[in-house]
Amino acid sequence: MKKSPFTKSIAFAFVLLFTTALSAQEFSGLDKSPMDAATFPSDYKESNKTIKVLYSRPQLNNRLLSQLAPNDKVWRTGANEAVQITFYKDTNFGGKMIDAGTYSLATIPGDKEWTIIINKDLNTWGSYFYKEENDVARVIVPVKMAEDSVEAFSIIFDEDATMHMGWDKVRLAVPTSSK
Repeated sequence: MKKSPFTKSIAFAFVLLFTTALSAQEFSGLDKSPMDAATFPSDYKESNKTIKVLYSRPQLNNRLLSQLAPNDKVWRTGANEAVQITFYKDTNFGGKMIDAGTYSLATIPGDKEWTIIINKDLNTWGSYFYKEENDVARVIVPVKMAEDSVEAFSIIFDEDATMHMGWDKVRLAVPTSSK
């Protein structure tokens, strides 16, 4: 018995509907603090990196920096998960030697200086589970105030391997060098 074109169409539509339902995924919306990466060297053509920082970029959104990153309290240095910093070679980070490896990076903001913390703990959410006893190094850097405001927290490296952090009018610089 021959099937009509209508029956074939209904069968095809049913299979298509059933297949789509099985493979459909629910994707979350865009993150309000998107993930970003800063590397040195920052040139995309250079594949031999010495440092990579993975972090999320919170926005001010008409809020005060002092509310988002309060002075004298450990801050996750971004949003969401703790910042991850990888040194591909033994590196002098702000005057402290750090062995090659992957670490978390946190900060303690202040009016005149910030403490940059390199810590052994990985895969932690924010700074909620920060343990000072797992610090590898702490570096004190002076705060410089800029005239212009940066809406989204940002990290970049310049051509001299200095890591720059900026948010609102606060600017920080940590010199680095590798062996």
